[in-house]
Amino acid sequence: MRGATLRQLRAFSLVARHHSFGRAAAELHLTPSAVSLQIKELEQSVGLALFGRNGKASILTAAGEILLADVNRALRALKDADDAVNRLHGRETGVVSLGIVSNAKYFVPRLLGRFHSVHPGVEMRVTVGNREQLLRHLSNREVDFAVMGQPPLELDARSEPLGPQPLGIIASPDHRLARQRDIAAESLVTQEFIMREPGSGTRAAMDRFFHEMHISPIRVIELDSNESIKQAVMGNMGLAFISLHTVSLELHTGTLVLLDVVGLPLVRYWHVVSLESETMSDAAKSMRRFIVEFGGGFIEREFVGANIRQPVKPASIPAA
Repeated sequence: MRGATLRQLRAFSLVARHHSFGRAAAELHLTPSAVSLQIKELEQSVGLALFGRNGKASILTAAGEILLADVNRALRALKDADDAVNRLHGRETGVVSLGIVSNAKYFVPRLLGRFHSVHPGVEMRVTVGNREQLLRHLSNREVDFAVMGQPPLELDARSEPLGPQPLGIIASPDHRLARQRDIAAESLVTQEFIMREPGSGTRAAMDRFFHEMHISPIRVIELDSNESIKQAVMGNMGLAFISLHTVSLELHTGTLVLLDVVGLPLVRYWHVVSLESETMSDAAKSMRRFIVEFGGGFIEREFVGANIRQPVKPASIPAA
């Protein structure tokens, strides 16, 4: 590793994060061939292959998995040193890497906008993924902290509650259940559902609800995008179990409706999660504190009551 350069280590970390030489190159403002060359030179220094292929994705080898945590730790140490020097100069700067589940992208960017207005020198990098992906990013030290539903039991993590997230079943206004009231869960057995991919917190909450109701609805299609799910439901392809934060505008305008299913909406809670063992930079601590202090009130004000026509029932389950 003595022959490894900082550019090679950064390229390695980004390829590992994105599973793609092209995406890493775009973030580094380089060509994919330049990134490929840096990885090849790093592999020569290590004496082992660091990446393999799985279809189009670049996947870490066993050697790459071992190397990744130490490389990310070294890059973080350099970032902390840079932050410390800037503080000596009296500049509030730094780079904060934040991970958010896809449902959170409907409110977290607005919080980040407010944070930026009072901390203009802090650079923000946001990674969006499902719960499983964010846990991997946290474990590999690729993000400083994450906003997600259920805090992970499998990691030594610090978690603070942020605010409620109601989940319910949406439909096209033309669906035959759209105007019915007090719909029994059992009547959903014959309905077709568009659902999130395995690994999504929303999918886990849906599976738990259906399991507790002893029902197994028809599955039409799996999609990993809330926007695609919304469009499919608008086209009356089926129903969807979804975070109501993601459809507040559509519910307000009437392009989607919230079904009045007995026992729904369910309420789970957002959490801000970081590793207990991780020493965060001052910039990351400031952002984390800002989101925890102001996020809950923002969610309550903007989502829970104002933009959802049907009131959220007081049912609650643990986050999935």
